[in-house]
Amino acid sequence: MKIINASYQILTAIVGIEMLKSIERAGRTCYKSEDKISEASAPNFIKMLISKGHESVLEHQTISVLFVCDRGVSHEIVRHRLASFSQESTRYCNYSSDKFNEGITFILPCWIIDDPKNEENKSWFARMSYAESSYEIMMEKYGWTPQQARCILPNSLKTEIVVTANLREWRTIFKQRTSKAAHPQMRELMCPLLDDLKILIPTVFDDINY
Repeated sequence: MKIINASYQILTAIVGIEMLKSIERAGRTCYKSEDKISEASAPNFIKMLISKGHESVLEHQTISVLFVCDRGVSHEIVRHRLASFSQESTRYCNYSSDKFNEGITFILPCWIIDDPKNEENKSWFARMSYAESSYEIMMEKYGWTPQQARCILPNSLKTEIVVTANLREWRTIFKQRTSKAAHPQMRELMCPLLDDLKILIPTVFDDINY
């Protein structure tokens, strides 16, 4: 059994100012104001569009992010329909095979101390261990396939999911998933990701706070 923390990786090679220039070029087509484009005009133009609610122009740029999270969090992520998803499959991944020689990987909930000896959290570690051994028994002793044996695995099972969405949809995702009402494990991922993207892409996410 392996226990890890949730994490993310931005897969898109982001050059923020170039993204802004591309968005500006598309947006100024609407106003036929291409003559106003300058080396420094994109941020203010995009800020104006966002302030007026004209966010459709942001759809011309996309970002891909790899999330390493538990299955419960991934079930919420895929609710955002205006995105593309590629996710680790429990139907085809055989976690009892040599390929996964460290055993089944689980995501440590952010409210649990990473210490199996801690009395308060010992029960969670024990149940993860039991789920792993039950999965292996059904595979090895009874010949279940991965798609059958996955029914034993809990929401804490680690999954990897690549999410690609345009900037407008990422704004929607951040507004919903960084709020104080969002699940704590979702906020654990989305709040620092939002902070990173604010640095990488000026203006686009500056008005979203948590």
